[in-house]
Amino acid sequence: MKCLLVLGMAAVALPVAGPRLLCAQTAVPEQTVKGPDERMKADILLVVAHPDDEGGVTPYLARAIYDEHKRVAIVFATRGGSGGNDYSREHGPALADIREQEARQACAKLGITNVWFLEGKDTASQNVLNSLANWGHGANLEALVRIVRLTRPEVIITWLPGIFLGENHGDHQAAGVLATEAFDLAGDPTAFPAQVAGASKRLEVYLENLTPWQPKKLYFFSDAEDQKQFVGTGPSYSIREISPSQKKPYWRLAIDAATPHLTQFPEDIHRMTAMSDQQITKFMEDPQHMWWTEPMTLIFGKAVFGGAESKSSDVFEGSNEHARVSERVERKVPNAANLQPGTTRQPDSSYSGPSGGRVAIGGVWKYYQGFSDAHALSPRSTPAVPEIAVKSGSMISVPFCLMPPPRENRIITVSAEVPSGWKVVGGAGSFLVHSSYDSELRLDVQTPELRKEDLGKELRQIVVHVGSDGGPIGEIRLNVLLKASALPQ
Repeated sequence: MKCLLVLGMAAVALPVAGPRLLCAQTAVPEQTVKGPDERMKADILLVVAHPDDEGGVTPYLARAIYDEHKRVAIVFATRGGSGGNDYSREHGPALADIREQEARQACAKLGITNVWFLEGKDTASQNVLNSLANWGHGANLEALVRIVRLTRPEVIITWLPGIFLGENHGDHQAAGVLATEAFDLAGDPTAFPAQVAGASKRLEVYLENLTPWQPKKLYFFSDAEDQKQFVGTGPSYSIREISPSQKKPYWRLAIDAATPHLTQFPEDIHRMTAMSDQQITKFMEDPQHMWWTEPMTLIFGKAVFGGAESKSSDVFEGSNEHARVSERVERKVPNAANLQPGTTRQPDSSYSGPSGGRVAIGGVWKYYQGFSDAHALSPRSTPAVPEIAVKSGSMISVPFCLMPPPRENRIITVSAEVPSGWKVVGGAGSFLVHSSYDSELRLDVQTPELRKEDLGKELRQIVVHVGSDGGPIGEIRLNVLLKASALPQ
């Protein structure tokens, strides 16, 4: 008679001395497969460009954290080293170090401790392509996808990737671009696959053993001057409502969280922190002083579940729907048949004339038309007529793309209508364009120095006409607002 003795996973046969000896089999101890680190789990992942950008939505975050008990994590794409310092003397990398600490302290006031910084470089322009190039688009996208897979958010909130009158910071736009791309890629196991490959050894340093993760909803907010244009594009939340748990209005909780940002708003912060509750309430009742609109609207980008009905519903409605995160989330290709219900296709801004060929606005406007379609986003990334605000006395460039008829090189003419006192300084005249590829061109216009009282009041329009000996091909329109100061185009 033999008894099986289990050693690890091997069974060994042993002889038995007598018939009365009972044989027992030792069971293999149950082992637990480790899951993701729950300390990193977030309900909301906010993706912004600079320290203090989180303030754009802190009234809503205060509601979500204090009264809905949601977990929030924040990603800052840059550390704000190119910003101004109105509080002390440091600039550049030293200022970036200070602003990182200000951001961490501001987040901590709301109980947010999971805070990450990407390696983007603070880039002062209105051109998202400048920011993406200066940041290192691919490397920072990979880093953001990693954080999405690590934090496994149900909802991502970020800057609206588009061009509107306002601050229109290219870094704000770039944060929205990366967040949108990460929303689509984080659930795809073939995107940055080393992140989701299981480690083959305990000390493996190349494979990360993360899990593909698909967030459920994407929302935007904007730095546009006209916030009324976004009414109805997503859920709205009162900033004046009193928090049941904190007994303060949400705007006040947001103001309190902003006080560490002294390098950016020292006068406002010192003034408000010296006020009594009654004084600051009266002060913030003036629309000129209020930092946020009432109510605050979050712009619906898209949802994995639902369509048009998701646009105005609560941020977390439907977010508990089950999704197999290991399944690939298909990217949407730019044609109307593949747009989700409730989304809108970007209007085609190209024009074609009787002489053949087409002309369309180029540059970042052209980029955003393709971007919105490629990612099946609900909001338009530009107004019906493209617009931009520039500093009075600066030069404005109007990029456009000419798509000539096939099999025919052609001489085309470019001319423009500009407001009185404005001057075309480049890009007008005759050009030979080749039929084998599209031609990128640009018209440069010098704007006048206006009196202070005349700035920021009236939109002026530049109209670019493109034609050939066969007649007009098309035209491009760009609305321009002259201001006392603005980021470079």
